[in-house]
Amino acid sequence: MTTNHITSLHLRSVPVLDQDEALDFYTTHLGFEVRDDIDLGFMRWLTVGVPGQDTALLLELVGGPQHDESTAKQVRELVTKGALGGLFLISDDVQATYAALRDAGVEITQEPVEQPYGTDFGIRDPFGNHVRINQPSGAAAGEVQDAYDAAGAR
Repeated sequence: MTTNHITSLHLRSVPVLDQDEALDFYTTHLGFEVRDDIDLGFMRWLTVGVPGQDTALLLELVGGPQHDESTAKQVRELVTKGALGGLFLISDDVQATYAALRDAGVEITQEPVEQPYGTDFGIRDPFGNHVRINQPSGAAAGEVQDAYDAAGAR
């Protein structure tokens, strides 16, 4: 193994189809705060993050300097289908978070489910990106694996 001097994960890009709509969703519904909102001329650098955390999301408009129009069209279709990954968030009260998002009209893709690792549920942002919100059980990885092994999950 080489020493690469990487010390943390700082930024994750989330593809969006409208940055203003994304900003509203991630700040209003998920409680993120704006970190950067900079017009670079060739693109808008828009980042948000969970208050008190260093990691941020770049709400990256599909297209821009990284995609030609043909590729951007394909990426937009994949985003809308929810095919480009997703986010995993932690809540200290998953039931209250679920109720607040449900009541706000956020698209729920799965109601809260208890698992050996915790209780979580699924939502989609306005563009199709999947988001899972989890309240960890506190079980160690070995305990989680033992629970799945005992249930015959494979």
